[in-house]
Amino acid sequence: MKVAVRYYSKSGNTKAIAEAIAEGAGVTAVSITDEPKLSERVDILFLGGAPYANIMAPELRAYAEKLSADLVCRVVLFTTSNWSRRTVNALKKSLRAKGVAVEDDYFYAHMTRVKARANPAKEFAAKMIK
Repeated sequence: MKVAVRYYSKSGNTKAIAEAIAEGAGVTAVSITDEPKLSERVDILFLGGAPYANIMAPELRAYAEKLSADLVCRVVLFTTSNWSRRTVNALKKSLRAKGVAVEDDYFYAHMTRVKARANPAKEFAAKMIK
């Protein structure tokens, strides 16, 4: 099974959770700024980001727009923020509208609890790839 972890992070919080998820999945987390388009087909794509000023980062939106069911069998989302899960909901809606399968379950870490959520993030990833 081919698994990938991609994320967008301005402050480093989402990067920290992405790295924990990648560790749990046995892969390397890659920033979408380093790889602006998924380079190969994957069975599971963990995709994460956080809202900035309560709006999804344009970089994350552009990345999601390039995804298709031909590239990804299933997407699992994760987010870090102060209080909003808006990014997760917006990504679910846009990806599902294109026919991309998105898990209902997602991982959330409040921005002030990122370090405390690292182990649960690893466990979440391991559960999702089984």
